[in-house]
Amino acid sequence: MSDGIMKRMGLIFRSKANKALDRAEDPRETLDYSYQKQLELLQKVRRGVADVATSRKRLELQLNQLQQQSAKYEDQGRKALSLGREDLAREALTRKASMQTQINDLEVQYQQLQAEEEKLTLASQRLQAKVDAFRTKKETIKATYTAAQAQTRIAESFSGISEEMGDVGLAIQRAEDKTAQMQARAGAIDELLASGALDDASGLGRKDDIEAELERVAGGSDVELELARMKAELTGGSPAAPQAIEQGRQQDAAPQQQDNPRINYNK
Repeated sequence: MSDGIMKRMGLIFRSKANKALDRAEDPRETLDYSYQKQLELLQKVRRGVADVATSRKRLELQLNQLQQQSAKYEDQGRKALSLGREDLAREALTRKASMQTQINDLEVQYQQLQAEEEKLTLASQRLQAKVDAFRTKKETIKATYTAAQAQTRIAESFSGISEEMGDVGLAIQRAEDKTAQMQARAGAIDELLASGALDDASGLGRKDDIEAELERVAGGSDVELELARMKAELTGGSPAAPQAIEQGRQQDAAPQQQDNPRINYNK
């Protein structure tokens, strides 16, 4: 396998792993872990301050003991000199001088420990302030992240609802279109049935040709009668004129009825 393929596979693996880690990482847990580490560091500094303070206190006790012993040698020297024992007085003062050397050395160490204790105490106070500030910031970031996470979930929920409502809207639109189409079709069928262009399969309301012809003739007669009445009213003529017109029409219609052969419906 070539180096190019290996490099590409390594890049893909790292990118996949990075993406998986990014999904698994929770900033709140990271902040809590960092805060815990800072507390551990602060605890170590405090233990250091306590250790230095303990050492300083031990030196302080030793210094007090040496100073008391030095004062005792000085008293012994005075007492021996008052008794005329100059040799004893010299010995007491020699021991006091040796003791003073130890005292001076311990005082130097004591001052060093005291300075170290002050530095560690100041560092502990500063670190405590930083830890407190980090804790406040941590809680603020966690609260903001939690709120943003909740808003994201709500937005995603609304997005899902919007998509579902979009599907419902399409279904409603299709139902309305289909209903309108069926209504239009039903209206068209009614119009075709009324005009006679489409036979009514049920036989209800369907007229035969004879009845249709009679209705046509009757309709025409009514128009002629109405027209004759209007003419009579305008000319002041006799109202019998419409009756004469009606009798004439009946006589004209009689030959047509004779010409039409009688249809036997009993066959």
